[in-house]
Amino acid sequence: MKILVTGGAGLVGSHCAEFFAASNPKNKVVVLDNLMRSKIFGYDKASVEFNWNYLKKFNNIERIKGDVRDDRDVARAIGKGVDVVIHTAGQPGVPSSVRMPKEDFSINAFGTLNVLEAARKKSKDTVVLYCSTNKVYGENVDKIALVEREKRFTFKDIPGVNEEMCTDLTGHTPYGVSKLVGDLYIQEYSYIYKMRTAAFRMSCTYGTRQFGFEDQGWVAWFIIATLFNKPITIYGNGKQVRDMLYVDDLVDAFNRFIQSDLKHGLFNIGGGPENTISLLEFLDELERLTGKRPKVNFSDWRPSDQKVYITDTSKLQKALGWKIKTQVKDGIRNLKEWVAANAKYFA
Repeated sequence: MKILVTGGAGLVGSHCAEFFAASNPKNKVVVLDNLMRSKIFGYDKASVEFNWNYLKKFNNIERIKGDVRDDRDVARAIGKGVDVVIHTAGQPGVPSSVRMPKEDFSINAFGTLNVLEAARKKSKDTVVLYCSTNKVYGENVDKIALVEREKRFTFKDIPGVNEEMCTDLTGHTPYGVSKLVGDLYIQEYSYIYKMRTAAFRMSCTYGTRQFGFEDQGWVAWFIIATLFNKPITIYGNGKQVRDMLYVDDLVDAFNRFIQSDLKHGLFNIGGGPENTISLLEFLDELERLTGKRPKVNFSDWRPSDQKVYITDTSKLQKALGWKIKTQVKDGIRNLKEWVAANAKYFA
């Protein structure tokens, strides 16, 4: 099997590339990445370059430095055709999408269309998987009744958000809009061109080899700040809750779809009700693991920052027999140990 992973030096992309390269030496994995992550977030050190170099050790991985917005780069990566495209490339930050909406759109919306068109023209039988986001639901999530407890909010009447949640008639932020555009194109190419596609609307994804910043990747950022004595700003009161999706479990879902007979898919994916944590609870867990608590400043709520997002994964479980394997406290420990072992990238 030949697999193209766009954004292959990122958290999700590098783990996808590693999984398919290691699981079968006959697989050929092509990784396409423009290595822009540090630049987007104003970071003056290498970040995804770590993952780029990490993938060197696999003889069946070809690395191509290129941009999903560039026809020539995408054509080179697809070559004469691929069996699978896992499209993880994207501008992933909400605040950065507000600062640079045109750049955000060009990467997330046009980049996705460009990859789909290249796949359609070169190899129509290609399976295309898309990393969508819960932000496509926008502020509709905030219409769900909440209960406020000592250290967290929680949904009052439902266990989690399912795929019936409306994506319309709401604010999204530019990031939510651009990702929704890609999400819709992924669906449309299945309907109109009969391509086999799936969109995975991801919740808070984290794992080893994650380079987190304040604007994006808060799980890794909180760990980095705690270990290396950096201040943390919490926007809101810290009771906001996310369900935590460990990256290996996400890759498992991708593989299950690829191996299935499903012609198209649209799935919410996250840690579910059993793997939720608030920001305040996260800091407590880090203190338990490290014996340290960072300096925390509180600021105003950010626009469209959902107070609670918990995924209802029942559709995914039923369709693909998928379930979470990595519990939230185990995943946090794994990431903390990786960050500590690679201090030179963060200190």
